[in-house]
Amino acid sequence: MSVKKVAVIMGSDSDFPVVTPAIKRLKEFGIPVEVRVMSAHRTPDAAASFSANAVKDGFGVIIAAAGKAAHLAGVLAAHTTLPVIGIPVKSSTLDGLDALLATVQMPSGIPVATVAIDGADNAAILAAQMLALSDEGLAARLLEMKKSMAEGVEKKNAALQEKVALL
Repeated sequence: MSVKKVAVIMGSDSDFPVVTPAIKRLKEFGIPVEVRVMSAHRTPDAAASFSANAVKDGFGVIIAAAGKAAHLAGVLAAHTTLPVIGIPVKSSTLDGLDALLATVQMPSGIPVATVAIDGADNAAILAAQMLALSDEGLAARLLEMKKSMAEGVEKKNAALQEKVALL
């Protein structure tokens, strides 16, 4: 089991369906995960305090999901040296493009790794890869995942070749 925890922070509880794949994936890898709602705009002091204390509290990576103005990942990144991964959340306003741009366009010195709009699964995998740099067991589980993905593609290709042969 990984020693470091991953925080999954969402700007609103309405983002829970978006982050659920990340929570499930982290648990599959055996990574301890804590999930919270914090807002860059409505609870900025709580967000700043959480990220400022995240290293001391045993976290290794922070994942932040937010829509629209999507300042959450940047606010968290501003107060910690931990890697922060942003998940732009699709909203009805601009289909998530606003959140994507707000998350990816961080000023120099405040990096936020950004995944696709609603890309929670990749955020979890990226967090696991970051933690795996110092956790050989986790690195082995990631390698197994990659092998399983490759085997799945090979099976699909074999089935496709059978269909093509019948044409």
